[in-house]
Amino acid sequence: MTAAVDSLDMDFAALLEASFAEETPERGDIVTGTILAVDNQGLIVDVGLKRDGIVSKKDIERLGVNTDHYSQGQEIDVIIIRMEDDDGNLVLSVSQAQQSEDWKKAEALMTAEEVWEGIVTDVNKGGLIVPFGNLRGFVPASHVSDLPRGISEDERKTYMGGLLGRPVMLKVIEVNRKRRRLVFSQRDASRGRREANKEQLLGELKEGDVRTGRVSGLRDFGAFVDLGGADGLIHISELAWHRVKHPKEVLNVGDEVQVYVLRLDTEGKRIGLSLKRLQKNPWAQAEEMYHVGQLVEGTVSRVAQFGAFISLDPGIEALLHASQMADPVPADPTLLVHEGERLLMRVISIEPERQRLGLSIKDVTDEEKARHAEKQAAVATEAPSA
Repeated sequence: MTAAVDSLDMDFAALLEASFAEETPERGDIVTGTILAVDNQGLIVDVGLKRDGIVSKKDIERLGVNTDHYSQGQEIDVIIIRMEDDDGNLVLSVSQAQQSEDWKKAEALMTAEEVWEGIVTDVNKGGLIVPFGNLRGFVPASHVSDLPRGISEDERKTYMGGLLGRPVMLKVIEVNRKRRRLVFSQRDASRGRREANKEQLLGELKEGDVRTGRVSGLRDFGAFVDLGGADGLIHISELAWHRVKHPKEVLNVGDEVQVYVLRLDTEGKRIGLSLKRLQKNPWAQAEEMYHVGQLVEGTVSRVAQFGAFISLDPGIEALLHASQMADPVPADPTLLVHEGERLLMRVISIEPERQRLGLSIKDVTDEEKARHAEKQAAVATEAPSA
């Protein structure tokens, strides 16, 4: 009796183990099935379950073919989309099964960090669409290489539109089957090439060289210039001898410019450039044009707590200190002078080697102000009417 019970226990254990070994296909699994029937509605496929599955005509057409492409008895790979729809059908997909192979290829490319060439087939405000087999890959705008910095949304879309139909070198940076996200980066694919170009350029350049480049981007702090596969930076202070509030006052993206190589940082791989070093230094003419005691007219370019900066010809920025505005010294200079205002002032100091020129309003007499006003009125009277 005991031997018989032991035998039954062993048989049950074997059957239980066998049942675990036979995995039942689930939603998302790829299985091989046999086509039982082909009609205008799609395919009926036996995948070894209790009921047959259906592949819709629409799913087949996603592959660019129709039902005539298949025949009864043919074996095909399908993916289980739904175990049961509203009509009780097992829903299968041929197109998504083929996409699964593409997902595997994409994952392999990402793991190997290999570069892949694709064709841009569509553009939207967010980036580029690039097909990958039966998948749609996406290149975010932030990963489009050489996309000019600091441009508007419309300008960005126009630039990316120029890539439509063109081959681009890409790296896979994200593969997410569940969310159906396949993301590429053109920037990462070109980074290696650009770094090599920069290494070569740093080896060729010397401080003091003059090079021709193209403005590739504008930022609040300066302008980037492509010197041929690698960017250098013109800091805002090196754009002009006069004060520049934003690089767009001087340059536009796409401008071809000659630049002076100011600094080279081989360790940090940075290239410092200058535009103003190729322009005549206005301070070299300061002593010829101005002298202490001279009356000058200038425009207020900026007002600060300590005084106002004044624009004088030829591109000189002088200082009207708060202490030279009035007696007593104003607590808030913005109440006395305003940006854009034209003022009559007296030169009280010149230091060309330090690029400083001091001005004063309070040293201008009422008589001098009156004479200046009369001259201005006379010039306005003599000017021909429009």
